[in-house]
Amino acid sequence: MDNMDLTCGHFVNPFTDIGFKIIFGQSASKELLITLLNELLAGEHRIENLIFLDKENHSDSMADAGIIYDLYCLTDTGEYIIVEMQNRFHSSFLDRTLFYMCRAIGRQVENLREKRRKERELQTGKPETEEDFLLSEPMQENYGSRYKLSTVYGIFLMNFREPGLEEKFRTDTVIADRESGKVVNPHFRQIFLQFPYFTKELKDCETLYDKLIYTLKNMQHWNRMPDALKEQVFSRLEELAAVANLSLEDRIAYDKALDRYRVSRIVEEDAREAGWKKGLAEGQAKEKVAIARNLKSLGLSTAQIAQATGLTEEEVESTVNS
Repeated sequence: MDNMDLTCGHFVNPFTDIGFKIIFGQSASKELLITLLNELLAGEHRIENLIFLDKENHSDSMADAGIIYDLYCLTDTGEYIIVEMQNRFHSSFLDRTLFYMCRAIGRQVENLREKRRKERELQTGKPETEEDFLLSEPMQENYGSRYKLSTVYGIFLMNFREPGLEEKFRTDTVIADRESGKVVNPHFRQIFLQFPYFTKELKDCETLYDKLIYTLKNMQHWNRMPDALKEQVFSRLEELAAVANLSLEDRIAYDKALDRYRVSRIVEEDAREAGWKKGLAEGQAKEKVAIARNLKSLGLSTAQIAQATGLTEEEVESTVNS
């Protein structure tokens, strides 16, 4: 393991749950989140404002209780955005992201009145009472209009390589015709960012998008922002993400999150090393068997083969006769 992974720099580690929340998930950091999302969606959509929604996904069964998004937002033009930072690989990760997306889409129909209230609140800048909302609610709509959906974006920042995705940093998915590639429904969008595949150095980062990704990947090791990051967004990030600027409550929570992050990395590295050693041992054993069989074909005795390969005479006998 790279020793840098266990150091604590001047800035919070965005790959921890608390670090990610500090950088993007509080009211003071909303502009940072908007900047990141606009860079990710450049040429497709532009966000001017958003609000954070209750990220507790109210579940239908006890088995689903506690499903949590890292961030769940509503934009000023009615789009819903799920943003998740996932630090470690787990099985069925892609299925889980699909479940999150489908649940968010389904809730739009199930909670149509609440959806409209939130959208109106974001547009007017003030909450409405139930009476105000009912007075402004339009007349009964036709059946089909109930299913008119807002776009749901799923942004998944991944500190691991996902076997189900191509070996590249960014993967964009849409609902499209398999043959022509034409988008069939524009309201379902997923963006997967696999940070291990982002290998650019700062000198190679020419766009704000690349600079933001580079910073998120490396900032936990820095004692100050590099001089090359001159944009205003990095000054704001430097202020918000400085460990020294955390409240006592956030610092305690962050230290615990950082400990969990370090332990998970150590466990992951130990498992990887154990797997490598096991594979090496199995490879050596197979090589000895192949050598033993070759020596037997050359007419060497069992004792000579055992001496040459390090196998016991019993292992030689069972190997060359199998």
